[in-house]
Amino acid sequence: MSLSDRQREFYENTLDVTRQEIEELDREIEEELAKVKDRLAELQNAKKASRQMYDAACLRLGIANDLAAAEDEEAGDS
Repeated sequence: MSLSDRQREFYENTLDVTRQEIEELDREIEEELAKVKDRLAELQNAKKASRQMYDAACLRLGIANDLAAAEDEEAGDS
């Protein structure tokens, strides 16, 4: 079944429009991924800072660091 000129034009236009939509969606995905990566880095830095304070408080109080012990157990399980 061959396409009429009008049908061919329709499908060619559809290809162009959807290709542009896909390219735009790819750009939006990359932008959102960059935002997520930045937010994760912020959260990891905040956790690291809190952990340093927790470690120091345990040291100053002379008590065992339960978080360090839990991490050691997890590392041994892997």
